[in-house]
Amino acid sequence: MLGIEDPYIWSAYVLCIISAIACMAYGIAKWNEEEEEDCL
Repeated sequence: MLGIEDPYIWSAYVLCIISAIACMAYGIAKWNEEEEEDCL
């Protein structure tokens, strides 16, 4: 598929895509949360 036959290369691409999607989902989930500031 796409000329890439090594499964390790495919796993790297898949993990990069999954991590990017996870980062976007986390950012969307935490978008409007209020920040807590600890003043000591």
